[in-house]
Amino acid sequence: MDPEVLVLLLLVGVAAGWVDAVVGGGGLLLLPALLVAAPTTPLATLLGTNKLGAVFGTTSAAIAYARKVRIDRRVVLPTAALALLGSGLGAAMAAALTADVLKPVIMVVLAGVALMVYFRPAMGASTDPRLRTRNRVLAAIALAGLGVSFYDGLIGPGTGVFLIVAFTAVIGMDFVSASASAKIVNVCTNIGALVVFGLAGHIDWLLGLGLAICTIIGAQIGARMALRRGSGFVRTVLLVVVMALLARMGWDFLT
Repeated sequence: MDPEVLVLLLLVGVAAGWVDAVVGGGGLLLLPALLVAAPTTPLATLLGTNKLGAVFGTTSAAIAYARKVRIDRRVVLPTAALALLGSGLGAAMAAALTADVLKPVIMVVLAGVALMVYFRPAMGASTDPRLRTRNRVLAAIALAGLGVSFYDGLIGPGTGVFLIVAFTAVIGMDFVSASASAKIVNVCTNIGALVVFGLAGHIDWLLGLGLAICTIIGAQIGARMALRRGSGFVRTVLLVVVMALLARMGWDFLT
């Protein structure tokens, strides 16, 4: 890999870490950059390398959030435990399934997320205790811990967005608390997928560790900005990332 290309890729890693720390979706930046920088590398290896970089950045952001935000362990811990299983299953099936089959479904879901966040400005602005029922908590744990985590192992980009929406729309967390909770769950989704990719030999360790340093830098900047600016800032970035995901997947689908 040319030095200039490597430097640009590492800078993209910083940007991806920032996006991931605020709302998730850093893979929207990093995976396409890896595909351009290493076009002859097998896709599974690029996915595994991306996970190696992502797990460090996400862990760094999760620690930053945990120091400032109260985490609901009754929701987050069982979700994180299920996430290890869900993402591992997704990664194991990544080589057997084609992501193109899922793209139209994911685009519809993303469009629904964008509409819901835009037309419900009160969602996530503050905590809504009325939604914190036992059935809704169980639904959020299952949705985030299995459904979203399986998607993360299989494809990846936008996982943090889906986790945040699950926590805000289903059980009424505010955006900052939801983002903090999503980071902890996302650490486990990354670990579950990373173990599978690692055992299969689909990781470029040197490049992945270089990206890890960059995503940590970006994650620390992003987490501090989200904590300082609050739920309104997270909501705005969330909408931007969702629209970017839709545009990227729409372009891939049409071409």
